[in-house]
Amino acid sequence: MTNPLHIAALGLSLFATLSAPAMAERVEDKATFDVVIHGFSAATLAFAGVEENDRYAVSGVLKSAGIAALLRKISYTGTAKGAVSGTRYTPFSYVEKSDNGKKQSTSKMTYARGVPSAVQYTPAREAREKEVSPASQGGTVDTLTALYAILRDVDAGQECQVSLKMYDGRYVSSIATSKPQAKGKAVVCSGQYRRIAGFKPEDMAERTTFPFTLTYHPTGNDRMRVTEVAMESIYGKAAMKRR
Repeated sequence: MTNPLHIAALGLSLFATLSAPAMAERVEDKATFDVVIHGFSAATLAFAGVEENDRYAVSGVLKSAGIAALLRKISYTGTAKGAVSGTRYTPFSYVEKSDNGKKQSTSKMTYARGVPSAVQYTPAREAREKEVSPASQGGTVDTLTALYAILRDVDAGQECQVSLKMYDGRYVSSIATSKPQAKGKAVVCSGQYRRIAGFKPEDMAERTTFPFTLTYHPTGNDRMRVTEVAMESIYGKAAMKRR
């Protein structure tokens, strides 16, 4: 499955009134980022998510842009649903449609108690000699859920607290943010994306870890928002800048 974090990965609260019992607040997030590589626009990434009653749903779109779109039009759309408790996400389902300019495909993944139980590809995917078993990936999240967890707004003081293991039906990887540093009103996190399993030997030999930084700025109401992600991709220095 396509992983937008390769080129580049909402809090739940309760409120009460004097006349009504506590109810779960509906929290919505949406954003559009420009993906820039070596100073040139390469893609746009947009997501929209909602959390309510300990459940989340998120959709995402990645499209080539600028010079990259002239060379080849690439697109990715995905949806994910599941349960959320604080920073812990348990997907129920994930659907992805992708077009790499040469082939269109659809991927679907469902979960049973946090374990990927079915992975479907249309058209059928070419098998490899050593495949990662879905049954061994309990506790992982899909790529879109990880992206949402990294880029969503958070309460002030809750920045840089994401640590997730991902499985997309073939590849196993992890992404984590830590070490918040205040810079004026902004907060900057250190992050790392790491390849774990399912990748070709030459990919693992090339590189397994990709560091990045995540920058938050205040939005008001004591909330913080990701405004930029700077990273080292397989194509060189890259950044995702929020519009």
